[in-house]
Amino acid sequence: MKAHLNMMDAANISRAVISYPTTDAHINAKEKEITVAKLYNKKTAEIIRHHRDRFIGAAVIPLSEEKEMMDELNRALDVGFMALSMATSYDGIYLDSEKFHPLFERVSDAGFPVFVHPTTIKPIGVEQVKHPLLTPVVEFIFDTTMCIGKLITSGTLRSFPKLKFVFANFGGATPFIKDRYDSTYNMLLSLGYVQDLGKPPTEFLKQLYVDSSGAVSKTIIQCAIEAFGTENILWGSDYPANKNVRQSIDAVLDMDISDEKKAGMVGRNAERLFSGVKI
Repeated sequence: MKAHLNMMDAANISRAVISYPTTDAHINAKEKEITVAKLYNKKTAEIIRHHRDRFIGAAVIPLSEEKEMMDELNRALDVGFMALSMATSYDGIYLDSEKFHPLFERVSDAGFPVFVHPTTIKPIGVEQVKHPLLTPVVEFIFDTTMCIGKLITSGTLRSFPKLKFVFANFGGATPFIKDRYDSTYNMLLSLGYVQDLGKPPTEFLKQLYVDSSGAVSKTIIQCAIEAFGTENILWGSDYPANKNVRQSIDAVLDMDISDEKKAGMVGRNAERLFSGVKI
């Protein structure tokens, strides 16, 4: 925590969200998923209490059993967590699965943001290629892309219009395929090959938040702005994987957009996101 706080001070970061991607630690620890979730949440809650002015915590939950999932969520709400951390998929099961609906109903009512990080276990494509560089660079990104696609096409986003998802890495490749979504959907809908979503797929993107995950390319940031709008983009550090945190902040501040939009992306959008949390 000392190193984390020093990094924040050096980069002029007043407050940060602590978000761990999944409870996959139980696999290496050879412990039950619920055991690891409780341990992580207990320790993170202690950090929040000791540094309430610097950190917001995102709880992790076990997903194997619905009762354990809901019980741990309620405990997280009771001890001061203000967000939830989930993975894009769990052993091939994406967030559009109906098993998550009770969870989504609860967090939606509480105004709880759900931070979604690419799964670190079996991302899409890993059966064909498993590589120490290609898996996190390529497969993580496309697991995020697929997760968003399934949330749109399954009707999950339509069923939970107030649910606040925050996807890492600008939502994967979603900004780059945005136009293809609507044109292909309209063509397939006219042939009766897909269900009527009620509105074009890209309209559902307005329900999503994304973070920059340490990106420094202005071109990539601009592409995300076109897909999601500046009001739904949060600056993200990807720390500790990304050590040059200040550079990714400066990339946003150097964009050719209004100061108001820059301020939103580096802080005010997050403030607005958490202002609706009911604890």
